[in-house]
Amino acid sequence: MEDSELDPSELGTQDYWQKAYTKEIENFVEHGDPGDVWFGEDSADRVINWICNCGVDKDTAVIDLGCGNGYTLSELAREGLTNLLGIDYCEEAITLAKKVSNTEFPHIKYKVFNITQDSVAELGKFGIIHDKGTYDAIGLNPDDPKKHREKYIDQVAEMLSEEGLFIITSCNWTDEELIKHFSEKMKLKRVIPTPQFKFGGKVGSVVSSVVFTKK
Repeated sequence: MEDSELDPSELGTQDYWQKAYTKEIENFVEHGDPGDVWFGEDSADRVINWICNCGVDKDTAVIDLGCGNGYTLSELAREGLTNLLGIDYCEEAITLAKKVSNTEFPHIKYKVFNITQDSVAELGKFGIIHDKGTYDAIGLNPDDPKKHREKYIDQVAEMLSEEGLFIITSCNWTDEELIKHFSEKMKLKRVIPTPQFKFGGKVGSVVSSVVFTKK
């Protein structure tokens, strides 16, 4: 049975994010507000804690796909990780992330990069690849989301080192759907438990966080 795609949304367009981050840059410059954390800080901190306790070396190469304001990377830097790169296809997001982290964590690198179009060969290999919401946004793109999702999966598999970990958090796909999407290129390591709710006799999660390794 063919996988169904998500309903298109403006959240899947670059124009939406350019406008959103332009406003967040203004807010940061005027009020020192670094902006919202996608899916909330609890969701982000749960994954950050998992990364910091999974046994990786502090100098492991880490890339954050669709880094936004850089919250995840700043928190990993606070925990002592040193080899950190954030990419985003939105130049305004990279501008904001640099402004937010530059004083406290100048060693974090940021780069404007489109994961579904640019060549990942220039980025190299990573022991940790993190995504919170970028795969979701790609799935919401009004223009052939399936093609872009498949390109994303290929790119992630190419960047992941032999012993590397790919950690993805989604609010649009379930654990089972994510495992199915990535199973051709990667194997499941673990599902990170997330808060559950019960509705109509069924149990579900607001977000899904899944860890994969290379096949």
